[in-house]
Amino acid sequence: MRLQDQLMQQLTAAEPEMIKIRRHLHAHPEVSFHEKATAAYLKQFYQDLGLTTTDYGDGYGFVVDIDSGHPGPQLALRADFDALAIQEVNDLPFKSQTPNVMHACGHDGHTAYLMILARTLSNLKDQLHGRVRIIHQPAEEVSPGGAKSMLAAGVLDGIDHVLGLHVMSSMPTGSIGYHLNAAQTGRANFTVTFTGKGGHASMPHLSNDAIVAGSYFVTALQTVVSRRIDPFDTGSVTIGSFDGVGSFNAIKEQVQLKGDVRLMNEDTRQTLRDQIAQIADGVGATFGVQVDMNYDDNYPVLMNDAALTQQVIDSIRSADIPEITKIFDCGPQDPSEDFAYFAQAKPSSFIYAGCQTAPGENHPHHSPDFMMNEDCLLIAAKAMGSATLALLMVPED
Repeated sequence: MRLQDQLMQQLTAAEPEMIKIRRHLHAHPEVSFHEKATAAYLKQFYQDLGLTTTDYGDGYGFVVDIDSGHPGPQLALRADFDALAIQEVNDLPFKSQTPNVMHACGHDGHTAYLMILARTLSNLKDQLHGRVRIIHQPAEEVSPGGAKSMLAAGVLDGIDHVLGLHVMSSMPTGSIGYHLNAAQTGRANFTVTFTGKGGHASMPHLSNDAIVAGSYFVTALQTVVSRRIDPFDTGSVTIGSFDGVGSFNAIKEQVQLKGDVRLMNEDTRQTLRDQIAQIADGVGATFGVQVDMNYDDNYPVLMNDAALTQQVIDSIRSADIPEITKIFDCGPQDPSEDFAYFAQAKPSSFIYAGCQTAPGENHPHHSPDFMMNEDCLLIAAKAMGSATLALLMVPED
């Protein structure tokens, strides 16, 4: 029997276990940088298989190496396992048991499929060429992200290529999406505090209203994208929080605003930062308020290696996986991903597996009602497994 067929059969047989693992993780989520119990659960799975886990970074990240014993390429497969600070509203038998914490982005699914794929590859390792490094990464959701410290600790030393996959509730289940080159946005976050002088609403001339200053700042920010970056480029600046709560008859002394920046071209990053800082300083000078800004340039634009990504997609097409009904260029994706740090270090490819629950249903990522069609787990495992065999240059029988 061909190696590809063995891989597919073993993955299909393990689908119920894949779903069981995903549901356990979903019921017991932990937020970024606090995934102690999750990491212990994953490590126990590998220890029960007789496989060694090795810690990397300053969080709970670790790797498992599957060495074929034959010379060949060195490939890494990565999945993230952190959850979000969101209260789940879904009425599921395996809904989150942790108040205000939820796997609302699908990282439980990423982890479950990769665990079963890793076990299957280990079962077949004598027929492989080279080495597969399984990377279980924490803290994708929160800057600075879990990838950076793992990289600093040498997690990709000796690795040739890195592959990652994200389930997508916006894509139909059965579909595999991809995009060459710039695949996901880069990101920055900032906090601005305006401090004026508080007072009574009936005597505004004796005060200095921080709310007015903050409001002008929000309005002026709308010119950053429309007037300061190339119309053929892509960027966004969003104020997601304006903390100006007070009394109806009191002038606020201080307000704090939190903003989000997205970009698709790293050359635009400094322009956006400079313009936001310039507008904040201008508001400070205009209204005579103190300005304090904390600006965090974090996740880079995720750059897919074009040749590698095309090879990955060709291998999935060639595998003729019955559960995959569509493979398409989905275009650049709006969210940011700290997988981008891996892609800066090594030629990498990040693809997508549709997990829409039903046509027309909307359960977006990071929402309290996020849900996935669990059929996507087997699809993800088979897609990544087929790519792994192709990249390890496994000869056909």
